[in-house]
Amino acid sequence: MASIPDGPRAVAVAVDDEDELSRLAGRMAAALPERAFVTLEGDLGAGKTTLVKAIAAASGGDPCEVVSPTFGLIHVHEFPRGRIVHADFHRLASAAELRETGWEDAVATPPGCGCWVFVEWPGRIVESLPAARLDVAIAIDSERGRTLAFTARSPAYDSLVDSLRNWPRA
Repeated sequence: MASIPDGPRAVAVAVDDEDELSRLAGRMAAALPERAFVTLEGDLGAGKTTLVKAIAAASGGDPCEVVSPTFGLIHVHEFPRGRIVHADFHRLASAAELRETGWEDAVATPPGCGCWVFVEWPGRIVESLPAARLDVAIAIDSERGRTLAFTARSPAYDSLVDSLRNWPRA
């Protein structure tokens, strides 16, 4: 189980299956700010990409377009509510390698344009992570069950964390 985050800007919620994860993603999509940076931590198979797929679907995108960026490192999707940048930095040795990936171009969006950035394996680029972000740690509880621990690193994410406090198993 994920460690339970501590503090007013943190909450952990449990989901029993992918359907419940989709409902959680809907709540996240409704509460994320127009420009958001979200880190996703968890073991292989924990559901990091599955969560991004569900958030894309909840925001009006085609979830079939969202696939694991393990080999491409960065995928950029344009959806009705804006851009989703989905990165997987498992194969990077350090943040110094970011320049070679096209990272700066992927996350550069004009003012007024929505952009949600999701980074899997953020520990590989920790020194390049923005201070203002939402950290999500996903733990495998069972074959289908997961616990997601949310920590807001900025007031911009407080409303999302607050909206999850009344989740059935928060």
